[in-house]
Amino acid sequence: MLGVFALIPAIALFALFNWADASIEENEPAPPPPSTVVAPPPFADPLTTSMLSMRRVPAVLSRQLNVSDFQQTLAPFLGTINDRSCTAVSVDGIPIGAQNADLAVIPASNEKLVVAAVALDVIGAETVLTTSVVSASPPANGVVNGDLTLVGGGDPLLSSNWYPTSNMERYPVSSPTSLDTLADRVRDAGVTTISGNVVGDGSRYDDEFFAPGWGDGVAGLEAGPYDALMANDSRVLGEQQRANDPNAGAAREFIRLLNERGITVSGTSASGVAPAGANLIAAIDSVPMSGVVGEMLANSDNNTAELLVKEIGFVGEGVGSREAGGRVMTAKLAEWGIDTSSVVLSDGSGLSLDNRITCSALLAIIQRFTPESVFGTGLPIAGQTGTLAEIFTDHPVAGRLTGKTGTLNNPPFNADPPAVKALSGYVAVEGGTAVEYVLVLNGPTISDQSEYRPVWNALADVLNTYPSGATPAELGPR
Repeated sequence: MLGVFALIPAIALFALFNWADASIEENEPAPPPPSTVVAPPPFADPLTTSMLSMRRVPAVLSRQLNVSDFQQTLAPFLGTINDRSCTAVSVDGIPIGAQNADLAVIPASNEKLVVAAVALDVIGAETVLTTSVVSASPPANGVVNGDLTLVGGGDPLLSSNWYPTSNMERYPVSSPTSLDTLADRVRDAGVTTISGNVVGDGSRYDDEFFAPGWGDGVAGLEAGPYDALMANDSRVLGEQQRANDPNAGAAREFIRLLNERGITVSGTSASGVAPAGANLIAAIDSVPMSGVVGEMLANSDNNTAELLVKEIGFVGEGVGSREAGGRVMTAKLAEWGIDTSSVVLSDGSGLSLDNRITCSALLAIIQRFTPESVFGTGLPIAGQTGTLAEIFTDHPVAGRLTGKTGTLNNPPFNADPPAVKALSGYVAVEGGTAVEYVLVLNGPTISDQSEYRPVWNALADVLNTYPSGATPAELGPR
């Protein structure tokens, strides 16, 4: 019966063909011959590897061949880690070895790895941060009747054009949001006169300009003051010190730029809040969050980290505060299945001596990404960029190892809490595999180069041995 049913469509098509053929008039011209189709040339080197061959999964095959040797090579290094420090290594998420992985340590700037991962998730990689200029009513004949308010949107990269080349920071901002361009847009909107003040509004966040828990000499030097409105890391051209209030400082800098463009400001600078229902005059966006995070990781930018924590809190809880950001970050780690029982996220920069995290938690965060991801490409490259530009310059891992550095000094050296030196990231392997590593050193004088560099070099030596056998690239289909 199945055979009969299978023949029915064939018989129907045969009958339709005969009917159509019989319908052609004898004097009807024959249809044109089909165009000649030229077959494509054969591949020069066709792949002969069977679809079921292990060569179709070279990364897996490479790991199977190399993991055991890597574990044996790593083991002696693990034995050198002191009982106040931790380290952990994996390949494509597969554990290789660890020492004190669940010990709560002070992470220093490795705290920024948590901020980066959560910011990309909660805020979103494509999100931009907007700084706007508003007034109570639209300008009339070029005159703003009353105050002009500069409203901060949490953009840590807001900079006047002079700032990136000022050498005031060791690692200058490379993706600035131009405050000059925003001033141009106010001029282009037809504004010629402001009868009142220029007001800086940072009310998107709370007014905590410095995080607690920082050591002596950190506030105002390593980070802060910061707020949702901050220009040039709270610097004003011509002023020797950072502005005490970043909002008022940004307003003073903006007055200078407006004056340069022929706009008269009758009042002065001030800090305040924009009126409800204000009229928008101009605005400017930051680079996407992926770029902001990359800047923070590459330069270990402390102000950027602190503002991102507040933005995480603003997006996650509707509250732009350090505490809210910490709660959202901790909850996100738990959502990712990371044990947070020993985690204390006291700030975003890692400058706080109250921060605690484990190497297992940091490694789990790193394993969520790859070297090619937005997270991974934001990390400094050994011997080339950011805080690793001058590290491992003559080592075989140069150009392949990427990592987030971290440093905290702790005078006096003979009292707790200890100093910190950290390095965590990836070593890419040709063919798609990656080694993930975390090293957080705590000790009385560990931040001294004579102490931590031998440990860093030993780790780099070990990481460079993987794979000791065939690489994924060598094991790929042929």
